[in-house]
Amino acid sequence: MEARSSAALVAVAVVALLLVLVPETSRAERFIVGDAARWTWGYNYTDWVIRKGPFFHNDTLVFRYDPPNATVHAHSVYLMRNAADYQSCNLKAAKLVANVMQGAGSGFEFVLKKRKQHYFVCGERGGIHCTMGNMKFVVKPKSSACRDD
Repeated sequence: MEARSSAALVAVAVVALLLVLVPETSRAERFIVGDAARWTWGYNYTDWVIRKGPFFHNDTLVFRYDPPNATVHAHSVYLMRNAADYQSCNLKAAKLVANVMQGAGSGFEFVLKKRKQHYFVCGERGGIHCTMGNMKFVVKPKSSACRDD
């Protein structure tokens, strides 16, 4: 009986150790931005963030959109440098992170590596997709340690 108790204690200790040693990335999740709607004109991404959140450090956002053709407008993904540029859709200092072709197929993946505000917008048509098409949202990932709280 004592051997079983010792074996059970060892098993519990091993499981506890594995939980501590499992890297944060193994608990990370993948989110298709906009779900079935994908990255497109007119979708309310702020509501999507509220429904899907919270987001955590090392989670992945997947932007899927069709490459431009005769019937599909181009889309892209920009990171804005601050809230003011995000609100006004000012692309002058924005960083292009996915061009018009990168959303095709399995999409463009952006890993939330920094625990800071991430301001995402579509920069196509001189920012009209951002200003009038509602193609923008903000995410601030939490610490992965908070995921199970």
